[in-house]
Amino acid sequence: MFNSAEIIETITMIESEHLDIRATTIGINLKDCISEDIDKLNENIYNKIVDKAGTLVETAENVSKKYGIPIVTKRVSVTPIGSIIGSAIKNLEHEDAINCCVEVGKTLDKVAKDINIDFIGGYSALVQKGMTKGELALMDSIPLMMKETNTVCSSINVASTKAGINLDAVKRMGEIIKETATTTKDALGCAKLVVFANAPEDNPFMAGAFHGSGEGDAVLNVGVSGPGVVRATVARLDNKDIGTVCNEIKKTAYKITRMGELIGREVANDLNIPFGIVDLSLAPTPAPGDSIANILEEIGLERCGTHGTTAALALLNDAVKKGGAMAASYVGGLSGSFIPVSEDAGMIRAVNDGALSIDKLEAMTCVCSVGLDMIAIPGKTPASTISAIIADEMAIGMINKKTTAVRVIPVPNKDVGDFVEYGGLLGTAPIMPVNKYSSEKFMNRGGRIPAPIQSMLN
Repeated sequence: MFNSAEIIETITMIESEHLDIRATTIGINLKDCISEDIDKLNENIYNKIVDKAGTLVETAENVSKKYGIPIVTKRVSVTPIGSIIGSAIKNLEHEDAINCCVEVGKTLDKVAKDINIDFIGGYSALVQKGMTKGELALMDSIPLMMKETNTVCSSINVASTKAGINLDAVKRMGEIIKETATTTKDALGCAKLVVFANAPEDNPFMAGAFHGSGEGDAVLNVGVSGPGVVRATVARLDNKDIGTVCNEIKKTAYKITRMGELIGREVANDLNIPFGIVDLSLAPTPAPGDSIANILEEIGLERCGTHGTTAALALLNDAVKKGGAMAASYVGGLSGSFIPVSEDAGMIRAVNDGALSIDKLEAMTCVCSVGLDMIAIPGKTPASTISAIIADEMAIGMINKKTTAVRVIPVPNKDVGDFVEYGGLLGTAPIMPVNKYSSEKFMNRGGRIPAPIQSMLN
């Protein structure tokens, strides 16, 4: 039973501290949709998604009203398209294969609109060790696919602790990001494209969500979010020692996660599909106070990005995981703290004040749950520099046996000091400087960076 104090506390969290369910995401297996006929493949994909997720929005909204808990986005993730497109394009030339991939992207976009979900993920490929014809066609189709769709998100896994880093794929992704920036307004397509190391198979968050090969036919995964709640908790701990701060964050994470599991299981039950995992990630929004940077500043930093930021973030990430894990039956996805610059008002302020750089963000990714996220850079940035930024981040993930990712946005005709406005959850991105020295020769070497010695666990 909940007592009156707990009920009042929850109401405060929702109304004043931006507590919500950030994502309810149905993962759907499309392996049984494979066909040598591209039209049949598209038909199978459309029908399977409608069958499994056709009532997701209605169901989630009913549960939201029942408990008074906002569910911000409703999403679908599918089996990586790069894994199922091969049969349909095996006899086609590369350009024709690219066009077939785009048609699948359009099918995903159409079904997303027809069932009224916010995003659909899984226009993806797992190429950490090599690329098939279908996966290469899918990767090369991304710029055109982003131009032709609105809701489709794409992710490419180019590295893992077991396989090493596919430097050929990293190089190509730098070029694809650069191309995508020119095919969509203000490079918006790049905000829906992420490059991974050690990508999780049950991630409910976009742009990186896909339905992994080890998953069942359909599953509901939930992402909770409560940076504002954690910030308010820490703000009440003025002059308390750091151990007390850790314990209070753990207690708060427990409450947030318990709510997420309750809502997730209810939605899954009403949809008659299994409940999967709760992703414990603290995901900020542009709303005032709903910020990871603000939490770090409440812990004791004058501005996010100063010395001590990485230590404070490590503390926060660890406390969130420990508290959340005690409240959930199954934890998965990314589970930690997101640091997307454009989506976090405190991060934006830190960049504007000169406290936060890409180099510092890279250091922070060593201890947080993802990587360099929603970072706008000058449109003139060479593709080889973008590839090298990806390579650095992939190395952090590979060596540390953790998920890392890169979502950078080279905005055409914008330079350091400018801004790009996306609105909604994507927020406002200040253009951040990159290193002026070239990495082109390194990226042109190609090949594969071998897996580290710590990968030899068998």
